[in-house]
Amino acid sequence: MRLSNSEPFDAITQEQAMEKKDKKHLPAKRKMIPRDISWLAFNARVLQEAADASVPLHERIRFLGIFSNNLDEFFRVRVATLKRMQTVGKSARMHLEENPEQILEEIQSMVIDQQREFDRIWEGIEDELKEHRIFIRTEKHLNKEQQKFVLNYFNEEVRTNIIPLMIESIQHFPFLRDKSIYLAVVLARQDNSVRQKFALIEIPTSVLPRFIILPPAKEGEQDIILMEDLVRFCLPHIFSFFGYDKFLSHIIKVTRDAELDIDNDISTSLIHQLEKGIKERRKGKPVRFVYDKDIDPLLLEYLMRRLGLSRKDNLIPGARIHNFKDFMDFPSSVFTDRINPARKSFIHPLFAEATSVMHVIQGQDVMLHLPYHSFDTIIDLLREAAIDPNVISIKITAYRLAKNSRIVNALTNAVRNGKQVTVALELRARFNEAENLEWKTRLEDEGVKVLIGIPGLKMHAKLCVIKKRIGIKTVQCGFVSTGNLNEKTARVYGDHCLLTANRNIMADINRVFSYLENPKHDVKILEACKTLPVSPYSMRSFFTRMVDKEIKNAQHKKNGGSMILKMNSLSDPDLINRLYEGARSGVNIKLIIRGICCAYTESKKWKKDMHAISIVDEYLEHARVFVFHQGGQEKIYISSCDWMLRNLDHRVEVAVPILDPNIRQELKDILDIQLSGNVKARILDNDQNNEYKREGSKKVRSQIEIFRYLHEKQYK
Repeated sequence: MRLSNSEPFDAITQEQAMEKKDKKHLPAKRKMIPRDISWLAFNARVLQEAADASVPLHERIRFLGIFSNNLDEFFRVRVATLKRMQTVGKSARMHLEENPEQILEEIQSMVIDQQREFDRIWEGIEDELKEHRIFIRTEKHLNKEQQKFVLNYFNEEVRTNIIPLMIESIQHFPFLRDKSIYLAVVLARQDNSVRQKFALIEIPTSVLPRFIILPPAKEGEQDIILMEDLVRFCLPHIFSFFGYDKFLSHIIKVTRDAELDIDNDISTSLIHQLEKGIKERRKGKPVRFVYDKDIDPLLLEYLMRRLGLSRKDNLIPGARIHNFKDFMDFPSSVFTDRINPARKSFIHPLFAEATSVMHVIQGQDVMLHLPYHSFDTIIDLLREAAIDPNVISIKITAYRLAKNSRIVNALTNAVRNGKQVTVALELRARFNEAENLEWKTRLEDEGVKVLIGIPGLKMHAKLCVIKKRIGIKTVQCGFVSTGNLNEKTARVYGDHCLLTANRNIMADINRVFSYLENPKHDVKILEACKTLPVSPYSMRSFFTRMVDKEIKNAQHKKNGGSMILKMNSLSDPDLINRLYEGARSGVNIKLIIRGICCAYTESKKWKKDMHAISIVDEYLEHARVFVFHQGGQEKIYISSCDWMLRNLDHRVEVAVPILDPNIRQELKDILDIQLSGNVKARILDNDQNNEYKREGSKKVRSQIEIFRYLHEKQYK
């Protein structure tokens, strides 16, 4: 894989790269692209957005922050898992289809190559910032007024938040926090009269802003200094009583094993051995050490020795700035001429003038397409349920909630109004465990019944059922969504939410909640689900049947065989092999995969190559949609389930059929727009080249076209 506009790997010449690109066959050694290599190719697509000159400058900086944050999580979870794989037997390695040592070597090479591209992009962005008269000042480029400001700010805000560590005199090397950056300092004298010493300072960005706006050097300029450079400027004051007059300083960062995904990626027998380690995540083993490439060699050697690192570990040399995830919050105020290109969400036309959300849903199915449609409709539904005297109960799932969740506010008010409220809260949602534990306490304090999941399974389905008693009649409505019930992420995540009162769908949702509420979690409860395919009971077999029927139809030329599959990730070996069989049989397969795609998409052995794209743009493509031709009896489903081992076998997931003909057509129109996109769509080929799709004479940026499509329907 090579990033757009970047230099090729040293070991591959341009001619060799072109020759490799021209080959059209499955590599002999691999039947599938390793999951982690495919993920890095996805993150390269994020990096491409930062390099795209057509993207507004402040958004390009944000994409650098997203890239960095993604990479942090990748090392905390996936690289950590691979390192643990090295110590276990073949039963764990089966999930990799390749030895972890080789994949780790490939990761190291790709990450270093991406880091070079990252640095190149950032240098270009810095130049553009200067053109806009926005300057990031270092400690060496401050005028007298700025120096005075920095010193005052340090004394008033920073000094009490830092404690230098004289690491050479500490017997047990101090624990370096994950997600933090440290200033590694060499203390010396100009005349070399005193032996140099080493010190560490944690940059206090957890309590203070990373970016400090300075008094402008010139009128009309915007000047910013990073917290670490502010600390650098003040080093003589911090160490004044030591008598040193020469300071060299370099940023370092340690990424630690977060020990997540253990229930999905390694053998069950190892899960119990690692449970204690999960509780001590913050003290996990280092899996990556990032440092300033200009660091003092003696200091680097000393740090590696004290941290127990070797040259075989993930040592990533970088430029001066690290922890770029903070750049997602780069101060927007400095962009004086900033124009926000975001398109404002609008209320779905069926709810625009409605006085009751439930009344509309009980009359017909409605689908919200987020973030184009407003998430406020979901909030309004729950608020209405909270105060409707006829509502007797609300049951809902929660995976990731917003910080100040209006969902929770509506549910707690429902309890106060005498409703029975049940929340299936997944405590093991990755990196949201602490927050969800707090939500559990708050909900239970308010009288909400909280279900906390099933051993060995994560609750990932996004479901809600509301029961009303009208006389002697009970009516129900609710929803099935592809995305989290989180009003913050709903502004930037592309998802679909089906609001419905369909009796069969409501009955199956109730069965899922019965399964969750059953102390023994008897999977037989799910046997009665006839409308919703459910993981871990029937989802895998359902999708297998759907694909097999397309293969059969293609083989018998019965209306051909075709399917459109949109998801975040495609890595399940069994289903990928079914897709390969479909390609061999001539099934027309179209894939829209945002992230991991372990399937090869072309082979000389196939009748039809798979058409696969990935869309990376302003919104995060998060929806899962599955369209099967089925010999003319077309079936369309939405789900929160990716085609991954963990979703199909180790999570509670549902897929819901789309039965309303208008919604079916709407979904197909949206998929057609995405498949015709030629601005932000990348081709997913065998070599992970991330080339932009440029077919067609008319430019189609799918997210803008979808907004126009839905907005026009709003005013018809």
